[in-house]
Amino acid sequence: MKRQMVFEIPGTAEGTAAADFLAARFPYHDRTGWCARIEAGTVTVNELPCAPDLLLKTGDRLAYEPDNRPEPPVDFNIGIILDDEDLLLVNKSGNLPCHPGGRYFNHTLWAWLKREQGLADFTFVNRIDRETSGLVVIAKNFAASENCRKQFSGRKVVKRYQALVESTDFPAELETAGWLVADTASAIRKKRKFIPEGRDASPRRPSALNATEERTARRSVPTNPPSADAEWAETKFRLIKQCGDIALIEAEPHTGRLHQIRATLLALGTPIVGDKLYGVDETLFLRFCKDTLTVADRARLRMDRQALHASGLSFHHPKFGRPVTVELDLPDDMQRKIFSL
Repeated sequence: MKRQMVFEIPGTAEGTAAADFLAARFPYHDRTGWCARIEAGTVTVNELPCAPDLLLKTGDRLAYEPDNRPEPPVDFNIGIILDDEDLLLVNKSGNLPCHPGGRYFNHTLWAWLKREQGLADFTFVNRIDRETSGLVVIAKNFAASENCRKQFSGRKVVKRYQALVESTDFPAELETAGWLVADTASAIRKKRKFIPEGRDASPRRPSALNATEERTARRSVPTNPPSADAEWAETKFRLIKQCGDIALIEAEPHTGRLHQIRATLLALGTPIVGDKLYGVDETLFLRFCKDTLTVADRARLRMDRQALHASGLSFHHPKFGRPVTVELDLPDDMQRKIFSL
């Protein structure tokens, strides 16, 4: 499959020549380079071939095919857990993006679903990071997608993760609640910071409620967020096994925020093993992006990827209403790390 980039021309670019717009918006080619690509037929406006000097109008749809650059290798080890006319549940590896983005297009779960499963139109009900292994739910039609979306947004889904964290004494039970905000002190723009409620995340007694009752009994969200971009986040943690200076834990997020588990664990002082962004040193992420990680860096990370696994889901089938509960074993690379300690 070929990647295609599509853009709607804004009012500020009204009357700009196609080659000038592309050279200003995507300076990795100069105007001469873009002219050559336009004349080669790789650029269209409103699905028609265009000339370099074509004057663009507000609302025009400009599309081009990026250069066919090699994509990084990934692990297409994907297990099918459930497959019917409405849903597909898969267990993906810890080196596979869900969506195309950046350097990845054909080396994605999205492309695999189209190429190997023949799915033309589908929706990711949940998405996990490239380096997070485990369960991904795919809805095959609009009705299934909407039903699952409402279950997830209505906190009617139990999500469980397992992780290896840097800790010698992780609490047996721990519940956290607080705010996720942009980490303005970080050199990495997408990084987030967890601010515990009252700046204190203390262990709480295990709840006597079952999982469904507990989700509906969540505390009310405070009305004084620390910033306009703040998102409320609640997570329950449980120690599974202490393995020397690494702990195997289970995390049950009651809210579904970007990087919620990773940012929360970093704030607790127990970052996930192998996490380059929310781990022991964020400069490891910068060197990883430049492909300059040293042998010492990799030893400090302990694993090639973040040791986070989407291990369990409980929800209701969108068509039949019957309970669906899936529990996955710990993947081989995380098990090897435990056994090596």
